[in-house]
Amino acid sequence: MKAWMLEPNDLSLKLAEIDRPSPGPGQMLVRVHSAAMNRGELLQGAKKTTQAKVSGIESAGVVEAVGAGVSAFSVGDRVMGRAMGGFAEYTLIDHRDAIGVPDSLDWLSAAALPIASLVAYDMLIPEGGLESGQTLLVTGIASGVGVACLQIATAMGARVIGTSGSAAKLERLKPLGLELGVATRGDDFVDQVMAQTEGRGVDLAIDSVGGSQFASCLNCLGYMGRLAIVGHVDGIFTAPIDLGAVHRKRLRVFGVSNAMRTAAQREATVAGFIRDVMPMVADGRIKPLIDRVLPFSEVPQAQRAMLDNIHVGKIVVSMN
Repeated sequence: MKAWMLEPNDLSLKLAEIDRPSPGPGQMLVRVHSAAMNRGELLQGAKKTTQAKVSGIESAGVVEAVGAGVSAFSVGDRVMGRAMGGFAEYTLIDHRDAIGVPDSLDWLSAAALPIASLVAYDMLIPEGGLESGQTLLVTGIASGVGVACLQIATAMGARVIGTSGSAAKLERLKPLGLELGVATRGDDFVDQVMAQTEGRGVDLAIDSVGGSQFASCLNCLGYMGRLAIVGHVDGIFTAPIDLGAVHRKRLRVFGVSNAMRTAAQREATVAGFIRDVMPMVADGRIKPLIDRVLPFSEVPQAQRAMLDNIHVGKIVVSMN
């Protein structure tokens, strides 16, 4: 089969002919119809191995074969999820990471959904405790995860404030429910957020930028506010913290990396997502925002678009 290989300690991609994988226990072989680009793979994945690996961590397609112990899915089922090498003609998906694709969802949208939306769901509901009527702040809101946060929060009745370095990107998000967009790449958004919330602050903040904006995100929190750390695009991994504010306002700071989670823990998040979010996907209340679609032959161009940070939402690759 054809697959795009990610070179070790490098971001270069090479199209290669490799053997089709076989599903092991708990795995499914999926014929890929579409796959999506994710920043996490580009920032970390290439440095975790000494040999080339199939690029891509998110795909949607049809189940071709199942390994031992797989009972929830059968050959011919439409599935999407975290993939073990998504930019290939065939990929493996652990049945615990798989989500059935509803008839209302096309292949492109299916590929764009799992990674960003699962991360967003984990931050907003199980960990963040966001409720209808509360206010959410998302920095770097034009990213795939940021847009997913906006869509899920809006669908459940929360108010959303977002920041971006591009005013044009913020304008594109207003029809999706963005209440206030703050055009900035810096940490100078506290005053506008506090004014928008009449001095109360937000209930939950998502720091998808990194240490350069951590302190401002913390300053935007109201009483019993929560701060989720999901990205370090700025490359800054340390930041000052106002312990007095954390103590006085009973604040909570948490991370959402999957790096140390067990398969069972990921499975619980997937099950919650299927229960809480997929009904809103199936009836059209949530539809992934796709910035652009490129053919399989142009995966390197998809990678370049992500590295250039010119997209709003997801970059998807079609096999058709």
